[in-house]
Amino acid sequence: MSGKSLVLAGGCVVTMDAERRVLPAADVLVANGRIVALGDNLTLAPDTEVIDCTGCIVLPGLVQAHVHLCQTLLRGRADDAALLDWLRGAVWPYEAALDAQAAVASALLGCAELLLGGTTCILDMGTVRWQDEIFAACARAGLRAVSGKAMMDRGEGVPAALREKTRDSLREAEALAVRWHGSQGGRLRYAYAPRFALSCSEELLAGAAAAARAGGMRIHTHTSENRDECAAVRAQLGADNVEYLARLGLSGPDVVLAHGVWLSERERGLLAESGTHVVHCPSANHKLGSGVAPVPELLAAGINVALGADGAACNNTLDMFCELRQAALVHRPRAGVSAMTARRALELATLHGARALGLESEIGSLESGKQADLVVVDASGVQQAPLGNTDPYSTLVYASSSRDVLHVLVGGQVLVRHRRLCTLDQEEVVRRAQEAAQKLFR
Repeated sequence: MSGKSLVLAGGCVVTMDAERRVLPAADVLVANGRIVALGDNLTLAPDTEVIDCTGCIVLPGLVQAHVHLCQTLLRGRADDAALLDWLRGAVWPYEAALDAQAAVASALLGCAELLLGGTTCILDMGTVRWQDEIFAACARAGLRAVSGKAMMDRGEGVPAALREKTRDSLREAEALAVRWHGSQGGRLRYAYAPRFALSCSEELLAGAAAAARAGGMRIHTHTSENRDECAAVRAQLGADNVEYLARLGLSGPDVVLAHGVWLSERERGLLAESGTHVVHCPSANHKLGSGVAPVPELLAAGINVALGADGAACNNTLDMFCELRQAALVHRPRAGVSAMTARRALELATLHGARALGLESEIGSLESGKQADLVVVDASGVQQAPLGNTDPYSTLVYASSSRDVLHVLVGGQVLVRHRRLCTLDQEEVVRRAQEAAQKLFR
């Protein structure tokens, strides 16, 4: 990152700092990839680039703590099925058929959509193969990503191309971690990603947890998403998901569990006691008919809950503004109209996501010294008017969409400028994805 400074000038700055300060018309000064100062009348170097943010909201980059970049080409081809049928009938055959070209095309398409929608950082689970290609796509796009190959060595309906030998899976994950963890100046990191309890042996799960801890990496898996899945785990493994995973070492502040829709009281207690993170994926859980995670109760118990879209195969969009709105609204009929405020929803998408990824000292809020991962949202649209005294949290969560994202920075680098990607050719990304999908599904 060059030493030249940049200032986002005159926007309404939603800091998400400890005081949750909102600065109605302020500047954010960036240099050497980090936030230098926030406020009025900042001292600027003569060559400072100025980006006018008048009429805009400036906020921390959105963090999606559960996505699948490898599944983007499956968008619209796996609708109207419940989780286990969806996996066995669509997702696993698709992943088994992927080649390097399709994996790159899928990941680049996902990166493009995420960045254009204001997502600057992700926790991604790949498929069994082609993880180098996934990382290379994130490196090229400029996205901040924690990612890892899916690990699978057992399970009903798992295609031969995805079923690994346990030791081979662990060895490959270790080699990938050596190549990618901490690369791109720390922007890319590795996470061990055993898929879920039904597709992993005890040896694989325990081995992944031990290897991740030895290298100071995250552990990322799915749990308690669907009633049938939970019943199968109890029948086959003799315990509920969270209890079974905890027994094998998949529990603690370095563990991120996607979904958590069907959790027993004992499981909630284990999560709170251990500091394990949960990722709420409301749209995907609705689309697969899985249910609604008890997020207000989890938060009340002190469990850190982050937010994610999951994959385009089960959501059809990677739009974090969609997830923000869903997260703020879906709990109200059951838990009350104040169960999830707009501000709390934005906390899930920023601070809580950063905490789940172990990056809370670097991202998640706009503060001096933190990485300059920022999003500028155009708040001048008819759907957002009138502004003035309007709560910016309300404007962002209830009245804005990914189409309102104007500029995006990651580590101080402008990746989206005036709604156009700077690191990727949008038309080329779509063309490559179209060609790869046609070849894959022919």
